[in-house]
Amino acid sequence: MVALTVVFALVWLVWGPVGTGWGSFLGQLAGAEAVLLMSVAIVLISVLPAVETWFDGIDKAAVWHRRLSITGLLLLIPHLMFAQGNHPPGALPHTGPVPAGQGPGMGGLLAQIGVWGLAALAVWAILPRWRALLSWLPRDVLDRVTRLGATAVARRAAAISRLVLGGYERWRSLHRLTGLLLAAGFVHGLLDATMFASPVLRWSYLVAGGTGLAFYVYRETVARYFLPLHDYQVATVTPVARGLTELTLTPLGRPMHFVPGQFAMLFLEGRNGWRRHPFTISGAPNGGELRFSIKALGDDTQAIQGLVEPGMPAVIGGPHGRFDQARGTARQLWIAGGIGVTPFLSWLRSHDTHNLNARIDFFYTTAGPAPFADEITAVAAGLPHLRVHLHDSTADGYLSADAVLATVADDDPRQVSAFLCGPAPMVDALTRRLRAAGTFSRNIHREHFDWR
Repeated sequence: MVALTVVFALVWLVWGPVGTGWGSFLGQLAGAEAVLLMSVAIVLISVLPAVETWFDGIDKAAVWHRRLSITGLLLLIPHLMFAQGNHPPGALPHTGPVPAGQGPGMGGLLAQIGVWGLAALAVWAILPRWRALLSWLPRDVLDRVTRLGATAVARRAAAISRLVLGGYERWRSLHRLTGLLLAAGFVHGLLDATMFASPVLRWSYLVAGGTGLAFYVYRETVARYFLPLHDYQVATVTPVARGLTELTLTPLGRPMHFVPGQFAMLFLEGRNGWRRHPFTISGAPNGGELRFSIKALGDDTQAIQGLVEPGMPAVIGGPHGRFDQARGTARQLWIAGGIGVTPFLSWLRSHDTHNLNARIDFFYTTAGPAPFADEITAVAAGLPHLRVHLHDSTADGYLSADAVLATVADDDPRQVSAFLCGPAPMVDALTRRLRAAGTFSRNIHREHFDWR
C-alpha cells in the first residue's frame, strides 16, 4: 500500500504541468491520492478469494480497508485547503484561488456530496469503536484516557448515534453508499482538476478511480452469485454464561468444510429480517456440524438468546480466515482474551483429528471465572505438551507480558510462535513485547475478531 501510494505521487511529480503553483498542485495530488486509497479500500471488501490470499485473511483485509478509508479522508483536508478553483481542460481558468469543492458548477456540488457523505459515515463508524483506535497506547495510559471527560462525551455520542441513527445493520446498509460517494468525488476531480492537461495524470487518475468503481459495481451486482453459501438449521441454543451463548447448527444439504480456527458469515432471521455477522467457529469439523460461541457485544448479539430457537433456518457463508495453528513452530504461545477464546476452542475440540504437534502454553484471561474452563482443562489433561494458564483479571489484574514470556524464557525467541485473539489493546501490547523480546513478526499471528 505504501509503495503504491509513493509511486502514484512520483508519477504526478514527474509528469505534473510546468508553471502550476505548488499549493494548487499538492492540494490536487492529495485529492487524487484520496481517490486512490479509497478505491483500494473498496477492492479489499470486494469478497474476491484473491483478496483473502493476498492479505492473509479477510479480517486483515477489512482492517486495511478501514485504515485506507480513514487515511483517504484525512487527505481530503489538504485537498480542501490548498487545491485552487479548478476548471475543466480547455476552459478559461478562474481569476483567483478558490477552495476545491467551492468552485462553480457541478464539480463543486459533487465535491460537497462526496466529502460530507464520507465524513458522516466515518464518524458513525468510529464513534462505537473509538477506544480501539487508541489501542497503541500503553494499557494504563489508555485506562486514564477513558476516564477523561472528553471520552465520556464520546461514549454518550456513540449511544445517541445508535439511538437516533440505528445500529450496525443500518450503518452497514448505508455503508454500501461509499462507492457512490467515491464516484461523486471522482467525477468532481475530472471536472475541476487543472492538472489534467497532462495525459499521464489524467490516465493515472482514471485508472485509480475507475478500478475502485468497477469493483464497487461488481460487489453490488454480481458478487453475491459467486459466494459459497450453505443451508443449515439451528439445532441447540445453549447459554454458557451471562451474555454468552453457544449455537449448534446442522447442515440441510452440502456442509461447509473448514479448518479449525476459521470464521464464517452467519445469517440468521430476526425481527427485522435476515442479519449477517461474522463469527469464529468454535467447534471441530466433524460431520458437518457447526458450533458458534457468541458473546453479547452488539445490537443483535445481545438479542440472540431470546430470539434464536432450535429449528430456525440459518445460512452460512465462508469459511474465511488464516488463523491456523499448523502455521506455527514447534514452540507456541496461545493467548486468548474473553470471547477471543473461540478459535482456540476449535483447535482443542479437534485435537484428535488435527494433531497439536507443538509444545504449547495457553493463556486464557477473563474478567471473572473463565467460561469453558472445565472443558479446556479436561482436554489439556490428556495432552502433556499443552499447559493451560487461566487468568482472572478481576482478581489478578491485567495479564502481563512478563508472565507470558517467563514460560518461554529457556527457548530461542526466534523459534517461538504466538497466536493471539482478544481485545485490541491487550493484543497490541503483547505483540509489542513479543517483538521486543526477539520473536519474529512472521511468527506472531492474530485474529482480528473485532474487525466487524
